[in-house]
Amino acid sequence: MGKKLTVYLIDENDNGPRTIEIGNWSGKSFYSPRANLTQIIDRPEFSKPGVYILKSDPTDDSFQERIYIGEAEKIGNRLKQHLKDADKDFKEVIVFISKDELLTKSHIKYIESRLVSQAKQARNSEIDNSNTPTESSLSEADISDMEYFINQIKFILPVAGYYFLVPNTISKSDINSKVVYSNDKYFAKGQHVNAELIESSEGFIVLKGSTARKEVGDSLSTTYQKLRHKYLETGILEEKENELVFNEDATFSSLSAAATVIFGRSTSGPEAWKNKNGKTYREIQEENLTTASTW
Repeated sequence: MGKKLTVYLIDENDNGPRTIEIGNWSGKSFYSPRANLTQIIDRPEFSKPGVYILKSDPTDDSFQERIYIGEAEKIGNRLKQHLKDADKDFKEVIVFISKDELLTKSHIKYIESRLVSQAKQARNSEIDNSNTPTESSLSEADISDMEYFINQIKFILPVAGYYFLVPNTISKSDINSKVVYSNDKYFAKGQHVNAELIESSEGFIVLKGSTARKEVGDSLSTTYQKLRHKYLETGILEEKENELVFNEDATFSSLSAAATVIFGRSTSGPEAWKNKNGKTYREIQEENLTTASTW
């Protein structure tokens, strides 16, 4: 089942502040570049309790974003403090509040703690929070409500250009529940390369225990050099003797991204990945298209 998200440009500027809402959800989000924040910070909604995420440029260029997650009983007042704080040199902010009186101080502290914890587990962005806040003690019913609220936040964040909750790895239980295209494995082999991959609704997953080349070629782009470095920095990849080893099941956005990181040079993924019978991914897809066209 799909989700309906409504994006409203507050000042008719596609680069300006906006609201993002989900149908039949009591929550509401506001996104704004820092330069436009003063245009909306005195709206009535900003006097409510809520959580906010500040985004700034990362200090390590292996990452795309640096994130700070916070909460406040009056969001507007806290953001005004950050605007005056030289140590909070953020460039964008997204705020989540409730359109009714659902969120209390205990609720927003719970959401903040869960978001920080999940962000650190995802290892996809620099997280500016040094510690994970302690979760509030909530009733079972309230925890259920807040987990639902957090799930709606996860839908909205990528729409606003925030990817810190998109994980670089995936658990075995999630693999079992999210592989929807095929249970077939694909293999990539070469000098110091012995990798296995499956295709899923979360992208292409290189399985734990796969090996990759330590050396990189001149054809490896800066983008993939950064991706390899990020996986090494976060422990997803580990150096062992003459090769790199995947310590976890790692997600990739494309076959070529996975193959290029593994071989350490520019590589065509559809040609590099083969099934157990030696057929390339490209050949299998062409066969499937041919079969479908004859129906």
